[in-house]
Amino acid sequence: MKRIFLTGSSGFVGTSFLNYFKNQMIRTSLRGEESNIDNAKIVIHLAGKAHDLKNTLNPDEYYEVNTGLTKRVFDSFLISDANVFITLSSVKAVADDVNGELTEDYIANPITHYGKSKLLAEEYILSKDIPEGKRVYILRPCMIHGPGNKGNLNLLYKIVSKGMPWPLGAFENKRSYCSIENLMFLFEELMQREDIPSGVYNVSDNDPISTNQLISIISDSLDIETKIWRVSKVIIKFLAKIGDYTKLPLNSERLEKLTQNYVVSNQKITIAIGKDFPVNAIDGLNKTLRSFN
Repeated sequence: MKRIFLTGSSGFVGTSFLNYFKNQMIRTSLRGEESNIDNAKIVIHLAGKAHDLKNTLNPDEYYEVNTGLTKRVFDSFLISDANVFITLSSVKAVADDVNGELTEDYIANPITHYGKSKLLAEEYILSKDIPEGKRVYILRPCMIHGPGNKGNLNLLYKIVSKGMPWPLGAFENKRSYCSIENLMFLFEELMQREDIPSGVYNVSDNDPISTNQLISIISDSLDIETKIWRVSKVIIKFLAKIGDYTKLPLNSERLEKLTQNYVVSNQKITIAIGKDFPVNAIDGLNKTLRSFN
């Protein structure tokens, strides 16, 4: 049994990791001691400053944690006896908007400080020579969900559970999601196997889901009628413009976030591990939604 050093154990992915690998020898880091790896053989670096959608954070906090802390942990890994390093980056380190399908070859152009800080950490890791016998994995997941997660899915769930109709049915978009079970499956593969090449890998469920389809999945989980209104796009965009200058719940920025496409390819990682992820997108979403009841 290999000793694992884990940062970010209090976050959603960190607590999920502790639950999935509870029979492993895991030492969690304390704040300020994240680079004290000791005699671990595997380093899982999950600590990070999450994307603040309300824009209340000082931008420096992203660079101090997502970039600076990652540098320190990785430097400690390089001089340690550990042979596996896995860190979570984000698809937002590459792009906030995607035309077509996001692959690892996509030219990075992050807009937010969150994305820029993640990209700087990636670039630092990739700039270093990896000693023989060590493997380094940078994972770029899209929106991670699972039981216990209180993110954007939960907000959409609350809207549907109140019986409110979804008025944006005329917008047909596709988005990729990442089930926590698939992410944990990938961690296990990377920790146990030595034949998976080091590198940067996108992580997503196999199939993207449209927002209209997601509304239907949520309605089914609640055993209520699906209410999707296909209001004219022209009318919706006009109302969003009004919302830019008033207190309407919909404005142009929010409309863009709700209706944009963001499809992420997981082909590189599934080819590398030689198998598909075990949980399909709809089953994974249903498991998450059941936890909201």
